Amino acid sequence: MDNISNLDRADVLIQALPYIQKYCGRTVVVKYGGNAMINEKLKDEVMTDIVLLSLVGINVVLVHGGGPEINEMLAKIGKESKFVGGLRYTDEETIDIVQMVLAGKVNKGLVGLLQTHGGKALGLSGIDGQLLRAKKYEGEDIGLVGELVNVDTTVITDSLKNGYIPVVSTIAMGEGNTVYNVNADTAAAAIAAALGADKLILMTDIPGLLRDKNDPSTLIPLVHVSEVPALKKSGTISGGMIPKIDCCVDAVRRGVHQTNIIDGRMDHAILIEMLTDEGSGTMFI
Repeated sequence: MDNISNLDRADVLIQALPYIQKYCGRTVVVKYGGNAMINEKLKDEVMTDIVLLSLVGINVVLVHGGGPEINEMLAKIGKESKFVGGLRYTDEETIDIVQMVLAGKVNKGLVGLLQTHGGKALGLSGIDGQLLRAKKYEGEDIGLVGELVNVDTTVITDSLKNGYIPVVSTIAMGEGNTVYNVNADTAAAAIAAALGADKLILMTDIPGLLRDKNDPSTLIPLVHVSEVPALKKSGTISGGMIPKIDCCVDAVRRGVHQTNIIDGRMDHAILIEMLTDEGSGTMFI
């Protein structure tokens, strides 16, 4: 950055101006996880990006996972992490760890980091203000994993009105005060739809949707949701990408203007997507 002239800096700001004007006062939901959450340098950059967007008048809602931290804590108590169809098997002991790690350590760590960078942040879980209500997952029995039945965004909208960046961990309340573990991608899509967000950004560990998963140069920058069934049939969308893209499609069909899968391993990926002509990753409209 020291080699950039003041004129170049001014040019960057001028190029960003139309996008700042476009999104000022609008709501963007960012689902944060993967390598960007583990790598301390990338984590710092993501928090800086979010604070910058907030300070130029964009309503940013940060929804986070915390799989690696949960795995680490389970290992400390001698418990093996078990996954079924990409979802964490969550027994009663595990849900206690999930709640402690997500709503405690991870959530408050992100709140603290945002505030270190000059933002106003407020940590929330899906239990707060009945933000996320869930029932037991109806597929294969994987314990206390929940399917969302209702999203009440009052606590988020109140936070945004008061200038806060809401930071949401995705545990939910069910009948009889049962706590459920909810997939963070699914929760982020549901929150974006309930807020009528302009944009949902899913941060991942790949460049976006690739025609050839082994070749980053085959990135597909734009997908209409009507094209998704054919892309699944051809095998372009497969494996772990299926649930992520299903979340993107669901959000768009429920009123979110566009969703993006971007590479969280890339420096300042959020700013590149939000404030440049080039954009980042794959956009679903």
